[in-house]
Amino acid sequence: MKLSHTSEYALRILSFMANEPERLFSARYLVEHLNISDKYLRRMMTNLTKAGFIKSTQGRGGGYTFARNPGQIALADIIDSFEGLGHYLGCVLGFEQCSDTNPCVMHTGWIHVRQQFESTFKNTTLADLNFDQLNKY
Repeated sequence: MKLSHTSEYALRILSFMANEPERLFSARYLVEHLNISDKYLRRMMTNLTKAGFIKSTQGRGGGYTFARNPGQIALADIIDSFEGLGHYLGCVLGFEQCSDTNPCVMHTGWIHVRQQFESTFKNTTLADLNFDQLNKY
């Protein structure tokens, strides 16, 4: 399973910032260290600010810092704010009518994976991540 680019970038940005949660990060610094285009990063930062994860400080010496404690931000919260975690919890074959009472051929096997996926993303916070480990891949 692969997350959307938007969710990937949101997780990448916030997990990077979570390594130094008290720091004020400039957009330029984030662009240089995260290999995200300036225009896209700035749009992401606006969306992350609107979602309440970070706050911005304007002017010379301005930048972005956390509005909430990274230990209180679950990965599911981030994905929900952009595309909804439910996007990843539906039928693996894409059937809208797939359910426990009307299962597709993959339903029984997928339900365990889906539950583990959901549990992992709901119970893992930004503070639990180590960006240096993520950056190796």
